[in-house]
Amino acid sequence: MTTPLKETVGRYGVWSVGLRSEDPDRRGELAEAAAELEELGYGAVWLGGNSAARHAAPLIEATSRLTVGTSIQSIWEHEAADSAAAFAGLEAARPGRFVLGLGVSHGPLVKDYRRPYSALVAYLDGLDAAGVPADRRVLAALGPKTLELTRDRAAGAIPYLVTPEHTAHARGILGEAPLLAPELAVVLETDPARARALAREFLAGYLRLPNYTSNFLRHGFTEADLADGGSDRLVDALFAWGEEDRIRERIEAFHQAGADHVALQVVDDSPRDVLPRAAWRRLAELLA
Repeated sequence: MTTPLKETVGRYGVWSVGLRSEDPDRRGELAEAAAELEELGYGAVWLGGNSAARHAAPLIEATSRLTVGTSIQSIWEHEAADSAAAFAGLEAARPGRFVLGLGVSHGPLVKDYRRPYSALVAYLDGLDAAGVPADRRVLAALGPKTLELTRDRAAGAIPYLVTPEHTAHARGILGEAPLLAPELAVVLETDPARARALAREFLAGYLRLPNYTSNFLRHGFTEADLADGGSDRLVDALFAWGEEDRIRERIEAFHQAGADHVALQVVDDSPRDVLPRAAWRRLAELLA
């Protein structure tokens, strides 16, 4: 019997696109970084960029207890049977270390995008039939219906680009038992203009995706908040930036709202596949 996710992922993790790199020349770098994250006390690594089990395997092999999850694997890019087979292979090799994080992606990014909720239900049916246990999968749930589905058919939710207010709302739907592990972008910059500029540059692409913008509007933001790269109000709600005390308080706000775990994504002016290892060390010290 595997240990519940709440007990294995801890209070903090790292969300990273760079750690899913398939470049064979970077295998050593990724393994070293994963081992250091484990040593720094992070409980989990969440792999962005439509990741899959094959991206998690090298990190799991390089560590002894770190949980590695996909955040997210698109249901449109991987058949349920293939996902189940990959899960089974990792589970046999390293039991309890991999979490299958799933999501419906976004209409503008997927050809023939249709009935995403129904497609997700069917995908979970396929995983059930193939023997992937509900307690080892999580959903990138934003809206009420998907949060309800998470409550009933997964171990928890891994919402992306959300606020503490959304976290409180999600906890109300999920109840106490499921894992709630929102992602939070962190800008280690104290100058407001610089911090917000970096945040807006990062946010630009997401403001073209209706799943996110609809979620913002559901939770109190307006069309004006979404214009011109995002208002200060929106940016300050979605990103932790400033002095260390302010960043720490912003992270803690998610826990106070009901999060069990917060997945921290460093935002800076480097390419997204560059590993911000110095920033991960700073955050670990900040949270110690």
